[in-house]
Amino acid sequence: MTEFKGSHFERDVILWGVRWYVAYPISYRQLEEMMEERGVEVDHSTLNRWVVKYAPELERRFRSHKRPVGSSWRLDETYVKIKGSWRYLYPAVDKADATVDFLLTTKRDREAALRFLRRAIGQNGAPKKITIDKSGANTAAIESYNAEHEAGIEFRRRKYLNNIVEQDH
Repeated sequence: MTEFKGSHFERDVILWGVRWYVAYPISYRQLEEMMEERGVEVDHSTLNRWVVKYAPELERRFRSHKRPVGSSWRLDETYVKIKGSWRYLYPAVDKADATVDFLLTTKRDREAALRFLRRAIGQNGAPKKITIDKSGANTAAIESYNAEHEAGIEFRRRKYLNNIVEQDH
């Protein structure tokens, strides 16, 4: 259980602040104004400390309650602009459109794809099959993972089966 003992503010107020900051593109100063409009006077630096302290614990607890994903994944990468700079987004969904995981990175290479694959498998278990497009980085990452862990993950390259990933976000 997340420990709120000794906090100046009530549990619900802290969870509101953390949730709003994590869920929406908002600054700590904007969040401070929103909380003030609701009768809660809290400094933006306090909001920052709450997010730093409670967000990782809440993420860990939410992931533990996440439904298991299927054994057939669709993996893709796309180029997105975030706060003025271009990044690669690696999303993965299972056959039933449930999000497996995602990763934002500055590079599109085997190392980035492998890092994403290790993280997704570490949190969800290894899939039996992964569908990718013609990406060389994803191909190299899956082959590398299979060799490294002696896993028998089957992968196939299908351009249009992967469209489901692009519709997920």
